Amino acid sequence: MFAPDDPLLGPFRKLKRTFGGDEIALAAYVDADLLTTGGLARLEEVTNDLAGVPGVRQAFSLATVKQFLTSPLFAPLRPRLLDLSEGYTIGHDRQTAGIVCVLAPEHEAPTPRSQTIDALRKRLESHAPDGVLTGEPVMVVDGFRFLEDDGRLLGGVSTILLMLTIIICFRSLRWVLVPMAVVGATLLWTQAALVASHLRLSLVSSMLWAIVTVIGVATVLHLVVSFREFRVAGLSPRRALQRSGERLAVPIFWACATDAAGFASLMVSRVGPVHDFGLMMLVGSLLALVSIALVVPGLALAGRLDADPRRAWGEHGLDFGLRHLAAAVERRPWTLAAISAVVSIVCCLGMTHLEVETDFTKNFRQSSPIVRAYEFVESRLGGAGVWDVIVPVPNENVGAFLDDMSRLEERLRREVTVINEEGAPEPGLTKVLSAVDALDLIPLVRMTAARRLEPALNAAGRTVPIVQALYGRDPLAGDRLYLRIMLRAKERQSSRQKHALVEQVTRISREVFPDAEVTGFFVLLTQLIESITRDQWLTFGVASAAIFAMMLVAFRSLPVALVTLVPNALPILIVTGLMGWLRLKINMGAAMIASVSMGLAVDSSIHYITAYRRRRAEGLTSGEALHVVHQSVGRAMVFSTLALIIGFTALALSRFVPTIYFGVLVGLTMFGGLVGNLLVLPLLLKLIDRSDAR
Repeated sequence: MFAPDDPLLGPFRKLKRTFGGDEIALAAYVDADLLTTGGLARLEEVTNDLAGVPGVRQAFSLATVKQFLTSPLFAPLRPRLLDLSEGYTIGHDRQTAGIVCVLAPEHEAPTPRSQTIDALRKRLESHAPDGVLTGEPVMVVDGFRFLEDDGRLLGGVSTILLMLTIIICFRSLRWVLVPMAVVGATLLWTQAALVASHLRLSLVSSMLWAIVTVIGVATVLHLVVSFREFRVAGLSPRRALQRSGERLAVPIFWACATDAAGFASLMVSRVGPVHDFGLMMLVGSLLALVSIALVVPGLALAGRLDADPRRAWGEHGLDFGLRHLAAAVERRPWTLAAISAVVSIVCCLGMTHLEVETDFTKNFRQSSPIVRAYEFVESRLGGAGVWDVIVPVPNENVGAFLDDMSRLEERLRREVTVINEEGAPEPGLTKVLSAVDALDLIPLVRMTAARRLEPALNAAGRTVPIVQALYGRDPLAGDRLYLRIMLRAKERQSSRQKHALVEQVTRISREVFPDAEVTGFFVLLTQLIESITRDQWLTFGVASAAIFAMMLVAFRSLPVALVTLVPNALPILIVTGLMGWLRLKINMGAAMIASVSMGLAVDSSIHYITAYRRRRAEGLTSGEALHVVHQSVGRAMVFSTLALIIGFTALALSRFVPTIYFGVLVGLTMFGGLVGNLLVLPLLLKLIDRSDAR
């Protein structure tokens, strides 16, 4: 999810390299009698059962050290052991059991990771039906399973919705088949190209089928409307298709090119899924143009059955609306321009209130097992945000180093704070744990640690298994010994609070140990959406610049190229501003809408301007040209935008929340683009026409 050279990845790779990969799944359940003999016996049974799952290297829990909890000999150690284990293998309520399952690396595991996770979940539920399974491997397996299901569901639903839309708009089964065949060919070739280039499914790739379907249908609909006009004028099907091709070949080419530019701009992002999605859709956009050229002529002209698209039921109402809208633009241009400007400015001011969503569980529906599991952990085992401080062990003065580690832990517990909802400071870390805490549990071992640290850690690890994950050697740093301080924090916090936590921990750690490094999933995911948000405006700028250059080449006019951008950029800014006013947070899906919407919405502008300039060249006045274009291209714009919006509504069925955001927000910007191209674009064309006249 990050660029290979991202500076955040260096410490994270060291963490995984030094401390055993961090591939941990945490099983948890509630037992009111947990600390009784019977409760510990049940916990031991569950722990052993989970440890026997293929792909699990080790499993440990309180049952692993039950002799310290049940034997009178170790009674003085019991409170300290429970405090040490709290937040990992026991909850603060002393009724929630945690079982840490250390997974074998995927390349060493005897079964695929997904089978291991499924088996862990099934065995846990057989012992505790309300038990939950969490951890990064679990989130990855479940997340990609959702994506695979989404890819099939969203593509199928969008196809059905678009077929119904075409039937309603044109009342023709043939002209349902034609765009669907275009989409099918495009998808087949796109998937073949992706396989050949070894691109893999990413977090946003489930939208591929749905978006290719929408792009292909929307583009073909312009051709259908033009073909219908020429058939009504009395031309034969072959001649009508030929004339439509002559009229629309150039605008369709530029429409597909701008779609490709919008998606290609995502490739400047340093976030892996966004970059790969841009590349996938760039290929799909270009192949849509190829499939239109190869598929449409044969299917449109084959046979005589159901050859002509018909008018939609109630299309006379659309005629009436387009006619009056063109008249309003002609009569009250300045009033409409003023209203558009005021609405745009007010909405855009909302961008000052935008925040990013850094709670990664918010990427899934609240009813999903992932979210319910993380809520369980957050409420019963402390914060679900897991991160670490990595500290190198010196070769000398180990006793002083251990004292400094204890002092650093105490400072982290005491000084790292956040401001709660009541405006008062409270501890920002729900758990701070290192190997030093385990050494302090056994005074005799702690005394020997200053002279022989690693043997002392090995002895402590045999007594308290979690210690084994708290020290390690980095093979790329001369096999140097490192200790880690494991931190827990609440996952469900604002991005501002998370950044403050990371800054405080980094500052305090480096005041004690200048070589300390702060890393972990909590840190990475906090920075991830921030990176996407920064990239949003970069990709929007790249897309706008690329589309402007294309329009300059296509129309050979600087004013026209500028005019093309305005009605399509405004809806994006308005929708983004409305998100700020409504306090909707930016996630991965929302951060991609700007460049993608720009590429899709400008298609209508290209068709409109091309038709307008053709009518002006035929001698019509600007007002007459606008009326004619509104009734022809305007009609096709309504149909194609309707197809876009309806097709993107399928994404709202996704179980991945960024996909839902993307579908809904792109649909809104497409609607805004339609309004802009039927209202703002004619106003701007009249303005530059007057400038040319002078």
